[in-house]
Amino acid sequence: MALAFLLKYDILGGLSEILRRSQMASKDYYEILGVAKDADDATIKKAYRQLSKKYHPDLNHEPGAEDKFKDVNEAYEVLSDPQKRAAYDQYGSADGPQGFGGGQGYSDFGGGQGFGGFEDIFSQFFGGGGQTASPAGPRQGADLQYRMDLKFEEAIFGKDTKIAYDREATCHTCGGSGAAPGTSPVTCHKCHGSGYIEVQRNTPLGAMMTREVCDVCHGTGKEIKEKCPTCHGTGHEKERHEIDVKVPAGVEDGQQMRLQDAGEAGTNGGGYGDLFIVFRVAPSDKYERDGATIYFKLPISFAQAALGDEINVDTVHGPVSLKIPAGTQTNSRFRLRGKGAPQLRGNGTGDEIVTVEVNTPKNLNAKQKEALMAFAAASGEDVTPHEGSLFDKVKDAFKGPNK
Repeated sequence: MALAFLLKYDILGGLSEILRRSQMASKDYYEILGVAKDADDATIKKAYRQLSKKYHPDLNHEPGAEDKFKDVNEAYEVLSDPQKRAAYDQYGSADGPQGFGGGQGYSDFGGGQGFGGFEDIFSQFFGGGGQTASPAGPRQGADLQYRMDLKFEEAIFGKDTKIAYDREATCHTCGGSGAAPGTSPVTCHKCHGSGYIEVQRNTPLGAMMTREVCDVCHGTGKEIKEKCPTCHGTGHEKERHEIDVKVPAGVEDGQQMRLQDAGEAGTNGGGYGDLFIVFRVAPSDKYERDGATIYFKLPISFAQAALGDEINVDTVHGPVSLKIPAGTQTNSRFRLRGKGAPQLRGNGTGDEIVTVEVNTPKNLNAKQKEALMAFAAASGEDVTPHEGSLFDKVKDAFKGPNK
């Protein structure tokens, strides 16, 4: 009976895994990223960056944003890897044909791949079995997250700053033991220092022994007879922690950096957790940015576009001289090499792309109108002015009143 019971749960686990893989296979990763199936790597990367910023849980608190963020990351993980993408395109799964019951399959009831053996099932349903960490052992403290707001230029060039936040720290009075000064914790009388107790439970198979965390010492294996007056036996105390942070040059909105041992204090001698700093970069009213590339729109006059000119262009590194060739059309693009943002995970600096916008003249004076009329005539343009048009108004201006 016990064997049948265990097989039942192993089969149910297998069905659950098959269902999970089926749900993964039903996702259209190209549709999630909003790209075509023949999209190149650059297009996929650009779509991922835009969507990951849009749905990042730290920036988007709308319902469902976190799930979309996970889907975007899952899609990019597959489509950015040539082998996984090829398997996905052919089989509908990054795992290839074995992702649907072929290959290794789900028939392994031993301790190998698949669902694991009887020890894993006993561990899940009855306690014990398998490799379980002792609750009385050292445990690392929890990780923390801190959001840092940056100006556009601060993200480009980085900065040194100091931040302050609240965290659980090791108690300065007892050193984390939880015991009053001059005393020490003693071995728990109930679990004898193991952190576990054996409890009898009634199951469909009859009475069975399960292992649970000790309710006296809460898994520490120690009892505190006289509690510390500062932390009241917890071993932790609240503190306002300050730390110096060096923001690297070239960070982008939504990216994060990890500071080791800057999180909360551990228990039973465990180390501190980590602090994750998430950067939120304010947009610029002058530039746009995509990775290390910065985009800038440059308005020029009709005369500058037609005749050419040399003008100063704004960059994050300061003004740069740019030659505008004669006959430049609106939306023409020029590249200023090395005038973009630093490469965060590489060497060198990106470029600035300057897009020219030719301004159409407005509210022309008489000389400007006359010059444009002469230009049109010299160009051999046969213009038929309509009532109220520019040329109609110029013609009336030349005629004067009552002519």
